[in-house]
Amino acid sequence: MSNGEPGSGGSGADGGAGTERLAQAVRAAEDALIEFEIAVETYRIEVENFSRLHEQRLGPLYATIEELDARIAEAIAARTQDPEDQRRAREAREAVTPIPRVSELFSGWLDGEGFTPEGYAMMTDQSVQPPPRVRPGEEARKLYRELARRCHPDLVTDPTERERRDAFLSRVNQAYARGDAEELRTLIEEWEAGGTPDGERPLPDADRLYARLEWLAARKELLADAAAALEDSAVGSMLRMAEDDPDALLDEVAEGLRRQIATKEAELARLTGQ
Repeated sequence: MSNGEPGSGGSGADGGAGTERLAQAVRAAEDALIEFEIAVETYRIEVENFSRLHEQRLGPLYATIEELDARIAEAIAARTQDPEDQRRAREAREAVTPIPRVSELFSGWLDGEGFTPEGYAMMTDQSVQPPPRVRPGEEARKLYRELARRCHPDLVTDPTERERRDAFLSRVNQAYARGDAEELRTLIEEWEAGGTPDGERPLPDADRLYARLEWLAARKELLADAAAALEDSAVGSMLRMAEDDPDALLDEVAEGLRRQIATKEAELARLTGQ
């Protein structure tokens, strides 16, 4: 059958249909990856917020316990004059006021992506806004998911556009970490006003589509590793203890520390006769 006869384009039509099916598979993989990205980033923000609030709410209580331990050890050493008790007292006092390492001077200011919101605020003379709670409210979560689906850099392949979206998504993540629904609504308006399409789709070229699928699969593996690292971290382990209400866990731990403080204060008063 010659090329001009009916049916000669059958293989081309089949090829076009195959490419379209491949394009649909890529779109489905992209959508699934974005959902996974959002889930991982949401969890990362909860881990980071929990860590910051743990330090903010519980740090002073731990410091008080360390100070009381040192004073108790010193009171015991003063009473017994025993060299071993004196050694314990020195060690307890040294634990209260350790000499900070250089890496600790910026503790709480830097994370894996650069300056934290608090660090950035300090560097730019803005007010520091610690997260009000570990898990942002439902409205903020809904707005965040909507915006992340639209502006995520993994929806595009152009390097310049990816860089622009990375910067924008960083602002989205910071607003979500603060639970700032109003700021998220403002960012949605900014995105819509920019006239940027929510995401390009790959051209129907089989080689490019296969390459895109390979990239998506590799990206998912990286995200899976990141999620596993978060879950296996000390903070991740604590979050698993109170998945429904992590803020309540902080309150529970704080109450336990206050009880310890009361017990140690009573012991110190007994030792010093106060």
